[in-house]
Amino acid sequence: MDFIPAKSIISNYKENNEWFGCNYNMNIYKGCCHGCIYCDSRSDCYGIEDFDRVRIKGNSINLIEKDLKSKRKKGIVATGAMSDPYNPFEEKFLLTRKALELIDKYNYGAAIATKSDLIIRDIDVLKRIKEHSPVLCKITITTADDELSKKIEPNVCLSSERFKAIRELSDAGIYTGILLMPILPFINDTEENIISIVRKAKENGAKFIYPAFGVTLRSNQRMHFFDKLDKEFPRIKERYIGEFQNNYMCSSPKAKELYKIFSEECRKLGIIYKMKDIIEDYKKLYKNEQISLFDL
Repeated sequence: MDFIPAKSIISNYKENNEWFGCNYNMNIYKGCCHGCIYCDSRSDCYGIEDFDRVRIKGNSINLIEKDLKSKRKKGIVATGAMSDPYNPFEEKFLLTRKALELIDKYNYGAAIATKSDLIIRDIDVLKRIKEHSPVLCKITITTADDELSKKIEPNVCLSSERFKAIRELSDAGIYTGILLMPILPFINDTEENIISIVRKAKENGAKFIYPAFGVTLRSNQRMHFFDKLDKEFPRIKERYIGEFQNNYMCSSPKAKELYKIFSEECRKLGIIYKMKDIIEDYKKLYKNEQISLFDL
């Protein structure tokens, strides 16, 4: 494991963030070894060389404590935007857990995005944070089919195991839902897949699902994605080229139809799916007590 220098870990404060209403961002790890064929974070614009190799930001826990102590405003600290905080190395190094313990110590909230069921290890810490601040867990699930998940997300736990993690988090009273993204045109953009995910979400106690019916492609990430398509999904690359050319946003041709099916199923089962509603729902218990700290 390589360590890379860092001067700070927690980002500057951002108010009224439209992405789940978080105020700070935290990335302890750099790079990701999940091997998801569609990952936008490998794009050149992010400047992460050798993206599939995970590195740790040196002295990260001391830096995080320093950052949290120095912030003038409390808020919700998000993690998982550029590198999954529960990669396989986290099991040994416990850096995400230690960071969550500091978030609890200094009375911040937490919002976690992950594809790993390792998150259930830290339920005890998340419950402590929940006593004073909002906690949001976002589990990415793109397909209800374990065999398909092995192809598009080869080095991460199966979709069925992620649903089990949602069940455990929900049973522990942690506000948990699904990032239904990306939905890859011509691969997992089927009515059957969408309905199955929504129903399994309900069965396992998910509070919300936030979808994106398409995928973003740019620079070197596009070439990586096309290479994987050639290996796992013959002739699909040609459909992408014919349908999207060099577009950055590649929406499923069935996006409107799928969204209608998705939203109707969510409403029927009582699952929220609009960003504004999700933000308000997971923060509502703290709104009156901490309105100045966790503004919507």
